[in-house]
Amino acid sequence: MNQLKTSTIAFLSGALSVVIGLIAFALSWNLWDFWGGPMPGIQVLLYPGNLSLVYVWHPLFTEEVNFWPKLALQMLGQFTLVACSTALVVMVARRWRSV
Repeated sequence: MNQLKTSTIAFLSGALSVVIGLIAFALSWNLWDFWGGPMPGIQVLLYPGNLSLVYVWHPLFTEEVNFWPKLALQMLGQFTLVACSTALVVMVARRWRSV
């Protein structure tokens, strides 16, 4: 972990969260009838993206946004929130370790 830059770790974790989010969303969307509703745990996996949809994008846009732009905004929020929080945690951990 010391060999990688903080920005690299943050970017990779953000990208991984988008991949996990897209897979979870696709499974939940395609297996809605199988589970009788959303996939169990989908709220946890997509929490950063949903948080950005509610508090960032929803006040800026109306609810009439089409499906694909809304999914793109959700994944953008997912990436941004996870990458920023990971960068913050890595910076604090490195400074705490150096003390």
